[in-house]
Amino acid sequence: MSTEGLSYAAAGVDIAAYERALERVKPLIAATHGKEVAAGVGPFAGLYALPGGGKLAASADGVGTKIKVAIAAGRHRGIGIDIVNHCVNDIATAGARPLFFLDYFATGQLDPDVFAQLVEGMSAACQAAGGALLGGETAEMPGVYALGDYDLAGFIVGLVEDMEPRAPIRSGDVLVGLPSSGLHTNGYSLARKVFEGVALDGRLADELLAPHTSYLQDVRAIRWKGAAHITGGGILGNLPRCLPSGLGARLRRGSWETPPIFDKIRKRGRVSDDEMWGTFNMGLGMILVVDPKEVPKGALVVGEVVKQSGPDRVTIS
Repeated sequence: MSTEGLSYAAAGVDIAAYERALERVKPLIAATHGKEVAAGVGPFAGLYALPGGGKLAASADGVGTKIKVAIAAGRHRGIGIDIVNHCVNDIATAGARPLFFLDYFATGQLDPDVFAQLVEGMSAACQAAGGALLGGETAEMPGVYALGDYDLAGFIVGLVEDMEPRAPIRSGDVLVGLPSSGLHTNGYSLARKVFEGVALDGRLADELLAPHTSYLQDVRAIRWKGAAHITGGGILGNLPRCLPSGLGARLRRGSWETPPIFDKIRKRGRVSDDEMWGTFNMGLGMILVVDPKEVPKGALVVGEVVKQSGPDRVTIS
């Protein structure tokens, strides 16, 4: 292995390039929006106003190269759980309850056992979330996918019922962290590069394939002002998405327990701190902004909202 520290971009995923591409196409997307679109590109979920009141919340996502780990380990059920819970968490940041979920499964040649495991996982996660697995698409594409390879994407629609507007986020509000089970569904191109050539034994496979946690019940139980689902882009890229202009966040390092897999990645890959925080969830799968008076007993307080005094919107001390 090279003595140079690994990075997400060097592993093949350039988040900065994606953000530049997204800025380029945003006007094209915005041109399709009518007055019913309450929130488009930017938040974790899009919002569409219904004529009779309430809003639909929608999100689409994939599992990424975690699938390659599942294929190597021969364990696929958790991937089905991953895709549902990722999408459920996205719309939970809008205060939505899931209505239904659709999947897109593409492969070089259909393996009935793999497909059955995926559907078992998706069905279990949909039942737990109270939403229907409404349908999907299964595509065999030899020549596009090698034999044994597949991809899985998910699409979810939820309902935000009429409710009072949330209080504005202010400096001094508290950040409540919801612990992750591990990497969830992000950063696997870098993680796979780090562990390239390492035997995928039981312990390592368990850590890398730990299912994406659903935070639906937690979000319903806490009175919050803003919510950030920590996915691609890590804490540095996602926490600012729920904060208004002029405000940032200060996190207290060590105020939560970080799963051991992150330290293994950092040490083995010689990955810098900035790269770790900008790629992985680092043990926090979701962060809620809560009024100090509304923090539930026993909640994991990991930081606070502060006035932004520079270009870095998240500081870790």
